Amino acid sequence: MKVLQLIDTLHAGGAERVALNYANELSRRTEGAYLCTTRQEGALKDQLKPEVGYLFLRKKSALDFIAIFRLARYVKKNDITIIHAHGTSFLTAVLCKLFVGNLKIVWHDHYGKSEELENRPKLILKLASRFINLIVVVNPLLKNWGEAHLQVKKVIYLTNFSILDEAIPANTTLSGFDGKRMVCLANFRPQKNHLLLLSVFGELLKEFPEWTLHLVGKNFGDAYFHQIQQYIDANHLQKSIFIYDSRDDIHHILSQSDIGVLPSQSEGFPLALLEYGLAGLPVVVSNVGECAGILGNPPQGLLVGPNDAEQLKASLSLLMSDKKTAARLGAGFKNRVQKHFSPEKIIRKLLTCYSEL
Repeated sequence: MKVLQLIDTLHAGGAERVALNYANELSRRTEGAYLCTTRQEGALKDQLKPEVGYLFLRKKSALDFIAIFRLARYVKKNDITIIHAHGTSFLTAVLCKLFVGNLKIVWHDHYGKSEELENRPKLILKLASRFINLIVVVNPLLKNWGEAHLQVKKVIYLTNFSILDEAIPANTTLSGFDGKRMVCLANFRPQKNHLLLLSVFGELLKEFPEWTLHLVGKNFGDAYFHQIQQYIDANHLQKSIFIYDSRDDIHHILSQSDIGVLPSQSEGFPLALLEYGLAGLPVVVSNVGECAGILGNPPQGLLVGPNDAEQLKASLSLLMSDKKTAARLGAGFKNRVQKHFSPEKIIRKLLTCYSEL
């Protein structure tokens, strides 16, 4: 079995990390593991294992047939039998299949706005789904949507997994005091709801003035990011709130942190939450997407309503003031993530699905 993971970029994001993790893990468990980026490379490329075959298509448009031919040639040359396309790369995979007849296509749906599926565009997806052999989704809402709207015989829900690579050089040093750092791992997109977090944290500083908040994620240089910068400046929070772009040394960043927070308005299956768990952090997270399922029952963390500023403030205040509760929840969450979201468990299920194709 030879499998190629297909992704548009290798910038630091959830779908990109899943594609990278799959390629790396499958390099030890299959005859051949490959990864192809269609449009751009990115920082995650440095984390690709040398055993993984790599191709960069330099695709310029959705119907760039020169790039499609290049991918088809690569697939044939390496006897690749399955393309596992992530996110919006499904169309590239389907077009490639037109030139490689016996190719199997798996599409991994990472759609992050699970609470807004009624507004999701579906015409192209529905047409393309005729050529897809299996759909993998990251939460039950997406499974229901796929079964209702797409023409694929099988849709499966498969949880994500994450890996904190301790071998990555530790380059990022967080400001602030030990024991009083809060971290938010989230690319700077509106659905991540940073502005709510900034407002709440500003209020918390009145009671906890020595705490600092560290925002780690890709900066797209857009109006949303400028809003965040303007809010920090206008409220004189520069000494308490720190912004970082994408970082590779997530393990080192989390080892310096004490609380993980994710105040999103919508999510699919956030890898950041798994990373908090692997680091043993107590967490406060919005009850969206599969976040409640990740925390378990009883929840090994604090769930809050999306956009509920008072609930977010009360939950963060509890963890900031009650070290015993914070330590208990952090330890419980770490145990849950290690037990239920291990790479071995997820990859074993994925290989079973591949073999059934």
